This record gives sequence, structure tokens and C-alpha cells, in this order.
Amino acid sequence: MARWEPNARLRLVQAAIDLFGEQGYDSTTVAQIAERAGLTKTTFFRHFPDKREVLFAGQEEHGRLLAEGAAAAPETATPLEVVTAALDTLTGSFTPEQRAFGPRLMQVVDSHSELRERAAFKSLNLTTVLAAALRDRGVPDPAASLAAHLGAQAFSAAFARWITPANDRPLPDLARACLTELREASAALA
Repeated sequence: MARWEPNARLRLVQAAIDLFGEQGYDSTTVAQIAERAGLTKTTFFRHFPDKREVLFAGQEEHGRLLAEGAAAAPETATPLEVVTAALDTLTGSFTPEQRAFGPRLMQVVDSHSELRERAAFKSLNLTTVLAAALRDRGVPDPAASLAAHLGAQAFSAAFARWITPANDRPLPDLARACLTELREASAALA
């Protein structure tokens, strides 16, 4: 693959997932990832600070999309309606390529404690962004924090369902369904 071809970031992600699956996370180097993607180590480091972060590409973008979606919700929206709007914006950005490599990505993350820790941090970051967006709209705590946690949990559950080969539902529909399930489960706790 020529070095000038577009989509260097996606090629690096796909190469990393392939190599981590073939060789294991610890045995794979940045140089190998870059070579598999048809790029240089310098190009890798222009996109990612280290090999762990290649698996969590787009985290900043995900936070931005959540905040934008929350801000765009109607002023009269309830906290969970704001979370729904935020999830709609985020999940609407996911591509067929992300779904295709999703199962391999999850397998790699699940196989390594450092990566599981990083995934938990990513979820916490999404929760923090959502909670801040809700507070900006005047939602007090603990309601803002609780709604944000439900949103982050719904996103994680929806993504896991979306990448299942038998799934035929779009990610935004799954996120809404998961949020509804979590809301109903929370109500059943009373």
C-alpha cells in the first residue's frame, strides 16, 4: 500500500487490531503496526502517542459529539432526553468499518488488563463529558451524574450488541433501546 494513500489513521487502527490478534498486544511493536499499514513510525506517532491509544482512536471526537448532541437538545428536554440526543449524535457517526473490526477490537481489549483499564477510563471520560453537558443545562447532581452514567452504560452495551454478527439494527436504535432498558431497571430498584 502506498504511503500517500488516504485514511492513514484508519489503516493504522486496522493494522494494530490485526497484529494484536495475531501476535498479542505485548509482542506487537509500533514499527510493525506502521509497516503493516504501509506507513512509517513517524506517521504512526503523528496520529497516536503509543500503541495502546491506537485502539481508542476517536475518544476526543466522541466526547465532542456527545457534548454537541446534548447542547442541541430542546431546552425543555429531560435529563434522559438530553442523554438520548447526545447518544444519537455520537452513535450516528459510527461507520461500517468500525462495526467490521469491532469484534476483533473488543477481543484484543478484553485480553489485556492494561487495555481493559484504558477502556474503563474511556467510559469514565464519556460519563464526565455527559455530566458536564447536563450541568451546563442546569441539571443538578446527583441527577446529572446518574443520567450520564446511564448514557455511558447504554453506549457500551449498544456497541457490544451492534458488533454482534447476528445484529441487524443500527447503532443509534440500539443505544436508545439500551438506555430505555437501563432506565426501566433503575425504576425497578425502588
